Amino acid sequence: MPVGFRILPVTRRIAPEVVARFRSLPVANVSDVMSRLTAGGPRLRPMHAGGVLAGPAFTVKTRPGDNLMIHKALALAAPGDVIVVDAGGDLTNALIGELMLAQMVKRGLGGIVLDGAIRDSAAIRAQGFPVFAAGVTHRGPYKDGPGEINVPVAIDGMVIEPGDLVLGDDDGLLCVPFAEAEAIHAAATQKAAAEARQMKNIEAGTHDASWVDATLRRLGCDGLA
Repeated sequence: MPVGFRILPVTRRIAPEVVARFRSLPVANVSDVMSRLTAGGPRLRPMHAGGVLAGPAFTVKTRPGDNLMIHKALALAAPGDVIVVDAGGDLTNALIGELMLAQMVKRGLGGIVLDGAIRDSAAIRAQGFPVFAAGVTHRGPYKDGPGEINVPVAIDGMVIEPGDLVLGDDDGLLCVPFAEAEAIHAAATQKAAAEARQMKNIEAGTHDASWVDATLRRLGCDGLA
């Protein structure tokens, strides 16, 4: 099987019940408990009207500007899957538009992530199907390949394995590794609860910010009162 032009089988998917549990957590809280080291980069922004992206990654690696293997992925991905496309970050040619979006909606997919560009942005922005992309251009794609489906991909240093959990909200995109999802969910849930308590203290005027001066003293800052 030639490297660079191949379709591999799906061997695992994050469970739907795990996806559902993560859906209510802010991506920022998940990022915090992953030591803030994993991210899809600031260029990947939500292009849709609003709403959370969450689902198992169905990965595509394609030549920049070419969407042949994305079309094939639309036919192979299961309902709920998030198609994650490593297109090298090139914004010269759009990889999807309104017609492909309609196919994804019809098939019940969970969303799409493109390290590349979209077009028909007004139509995409007017609806709620999750679309994350790096940019917009009117120039259409080529359809010649090569490309790969269900291989590990990387976006701005974030590695996504097929079947990993992909999360996205207004703050950006994050991948939770398949084997670590339960532990990360537990830690992120605790983080969210701690922030909720902190917000109540702020509203009540009882928030303790003494850690700021304590940190400044420890670091040797001059001029503290």
